[in-house]
Amino acid sequence: MIDYKANAAAMRSDLVAWRRDFHMYPEVGFEVPRTAGVVADALRKMGLEVQTGVGKSGVVAMLEGAEDGPTVLWRADMDALPIREENDVEYASRNEGMMHACGHDGHTAIALGLATRLRS
Repeated sequence: MIDYKANAAAMRSDLVAWRRDFHMYPEVGFEVPRTAGVVADALRKMGLEVQTGVGKSGVVAMLEGAEDGPTVLWRADMDALPIREENDVEYASRNEGMMHACGHDGHTAIALGLATRLRS
């Protein structure tokens, strides 16, 4: 039986690091070159075939299963909002007037975590 809780705990430091990185360097709208680059690089390091520039700034990776079966799609928004962050945390936004107040930093980290788990 798979111990999902232990698997998640083992990924915690990567998930936190990705989320805080995305939070520190928010990008707005379809102008997310840094975020898309971090995502694409992480997926490539997992050995996935990656396509960038989808719909201008999207990143797509394909993971083939070992057996035939249903196809699953997972997506995450990567953009932030054009608002000033006022939180006093070490990972606060470094980009003036932009902030991940919408949770997309977490969604993107979760998507990378899912890819990591499915890849293993």
